Amino acid sequence: MMKIKNIDEWSDQDIETEISRIQGVIKEWATSKDLWFDCGFKSYLEHVNGEPKSPPITTLFWSEGDFHRFITEGIEGLDTEFYELLEAHGYWFELYSSCTFAIYPNDEALSKKFEEYFHWQWVCSLVTEDTSDVYEELYSHFITNPDDLHKLEWRDFEILLFRIFQNHGFKAILGPGRGDEGIDIRLWQEDPLGDILTVVQAKKYAPHRSIGQTDVAALFGVSMVENAQKALFVTTSNYAPVAKRFAARTSGILELAEKEVILDWCGKATAGMIADKSSLLSEKSIETIIGRLSKQADHRIVHATWGYNMIHNNFAIVVKESKHAALLMGLTNQTLRDDRYGQRGEEIPILDPNLSKSLLHADNVWRAKRSEENGRISYWDGERLYSVWNGQPVNFDYMD
Repeated sequence: MMKIKNIDEWSDQDIETEISRIQGVIKEWATSKDLWFDCGFKSYLEHVNGEPKSPPITTLFWSEGDFHRFITEGIEGLDTEFYELLEAHGYWFELYSSCTFAIYPNDEALSKKFEEYFHWQWVCSLVTEDTSDVYEELYSHFITNPDDLHKLEWRDFEILLFRIFQNHGFKAILGPGRGDEGIDIRLWQEDPLGDILTVVQAKKYAPHRSIGQTDVAALFGVSMVENAQKALFVTTSNYAPVAKRFAARTSGILELAEKEVILDWCGKATAGMIADKSSLLSEKSIETIIGRLSKQADHRIVHATWGYNMIHNNFAIVVKESKHAALLMGLTNQTLRDDRYGQRGEEIPILDPNLSKSLLHADNVWRAKRSEENGRISYWDGERLYSVWNGQPVNFDYMD
């Protein structure tokens, strides 16, 4: 008799199988009711490109056809039937947006596994070549989930090390990934007698696969050709005794790092990160920025419109950004004119340097992903899409 695996022992494949199973249940039911058209599934990460929420959304089900109307309007009692169907399979649902339903697990253990799985997917989405110091999850995740280092693709592993070294203060250059002539990363460290160059080779191997003398000797040879002062070999596995003996004979030029060392680097990187992003900024610097922005429109002032059957506006300042990430600080809205009831009108952001202190708090400085397409820059924080404000008043409408 086949033993049923406990949820705590589920692998990523088990989680993906479960997601496919519940999606299949929904599709089969909708098909039987002749409602399966203009429908589909997507993950929360695909939908919002943002951090996973708690409780975790197992899958998002969208419908632009009769399914949505029949469920939301309770036609023929299908809303109750759909609820009972999901409950029988251990799930529940709620309307996520105008045409999207969020499916959640009932079971606490399963919910925890989904949280772990979706958090891992989110962390993987952060492994880009430029996230600056905006994200601390990139490092802290591996401290609590060290075996996940083995799940990274080889290129993502190189990029992770690249980001760690940058966080530690090195000037770092990431190699092309292929055809790198044995050097994945080059590091420069300032020294009174001249910058120290370290060449790095990274190997993402399974725990049982040891690095031998040939590989470490090759890196040592490359370091001599490059006139590098140091060579660093980094792996997720381990080194054969002969490789360690070879490194010991290089007078400290060649260093070997295993998974435990990587985790230590992650710990130091996390310690250097600040969860409260507002503390990265000084009141004086914000006062200066707002003072300048109050005199003329600037690309650092961004705006987002949101609301279902209503129009809300959010304004923010881009206080720090890199190619793929940014820190935003929220601004307070000011009504220019309204309908005398404050329900409809026009508004702009308040740009008053005297408000700098009140704006600098943890809940008002947050991170966002930065993207650029056809010269248009936008910032997505998982809930709102911000773009550069054109300096003109914007409409608001709170009448539902």
